[in-house]
Amino acid sequence: MPIPARYHDGVTARPQTVGLLYESLDGSGTLVIVHLDDRSEIARWPVSALSIVPGRRDELRLMASDGADGARVVVRGSADIARIKATLPVLQAKQRLEARHQIGLAALATAALGAVILAYLYGVPLIAGRIVGSVPPDWERSLGATVAMQMEAGLGGNVTLCDPAPESVANLALARFGATALANSDSPFDLDIRVIHSPIANAFAMPGGRIYVFSGLLDQADSQDEFAGVLAHEIGHVAYRHGMEQLISSAGTGALIGFILGDMTGVSIAAGLGATVIDSRFSREAERQADAYAARLAQTFDFNPVGLADLLDRVGGDDELTRALALFSTHPLTAERKAALELLSRERPAGLPRPFSDAEWSAIRSMCKGLPIGDGQIGST
Repeated sequence: MPIPARYHDGVTARPQTVGLLYESLDGSGTLVIVHLDDRSEIARWPVSALSIVPGRRDELRLMASDGADGARVVVRGSADIARIKATLPVLQAKQRLEARHQIGLAALATAALGAVILAYLYGVPLIAGRIVGSVPPDWERSLGATVAMQMEAGLGGNVTLCDPAPESVANLALARFGATALANSDSPFDLDIRVIHSPIANAFAMPGGRIYVFSGLLDQADSQDEFAGVLAHEIGHVAYRHGMEQLISSAGTGALIGFILGDMTGVSIAAGLGATVIDSRFSREAERQADAYAARLAQTFDFNPVGLADLLDRVGGDDELTRALALFSTHPLTAERKAALELLSRERPAGLPRPFSDAEWSAIRSMCKGLPIGDGQIGST
């Protein structure tokens, strides 16, 4: 007796009510699809070409690899499904084989994802650290300018430079501090320190030697020690070229993910460069190096680098938006890092000059006072 089923021929939209018969000839099985009324033959599907198609729990869907595209046979009801499986035990064997194949693909995909994660955490950053030394300084400066444009666009395209006059007391003091900070390093760059009018307490270093300080950070700083500690930390990132290293690392990871996902256009790589720097997503080792650089600078200027820790602790207690964009928000200050700064700050020489004179510090603190946000665009200092 034929097993009742519904047949979709893959050509017309309306299914047919059919019967399924099994024929065995010379050891080769065939599923014969017939009309129920007169048992005239509609199609023949070799059992070797059959496979189960995923469907509802209460039905069994079959297709043939050599049949028409979209052709399906649907058997419903537990009794009829049990009959077809008993008649064609090869179907269950194929289903188990397909399940193992799917598990294998899932395991391979998991391994590939694990490889991407390992490359992101270890491989790409290691390579980036070795590549950055071969990047021409002029090329890095140009890239830094491009990233600065992305940053301005990301902040709404209306970024105000607090003091555009390079010869002002505040800008001269910042330039002198930066030049002294880089004097004993191998950095090929001259610092370009710019103070932006923004309520966000943040500061970050661009590739090529440009450093941005948001006026919200100045508002949060209670002393020269805190401000000088943060600025020295950012100068450390410039000295070690961490911004360029991170961009190379991000681009390398983007290329790897693009290869896995089939997107090799480079669009996804370029799109994240500005955000990478603004987010200050440096590695733990890069943060330790920048902290140590700030502590060494405290052997030249009379400031306590622990002020950096004090300011970061205070910034971290602000509202949700500020915390999301705050200084080093992606690398919270741990007790271990603060303890390291305290250890590095010991035994500083006596009689060192302060980072800024009282007049200079007053000028720096008042750079953005009374200036409305949106008063002008980023200019050249």
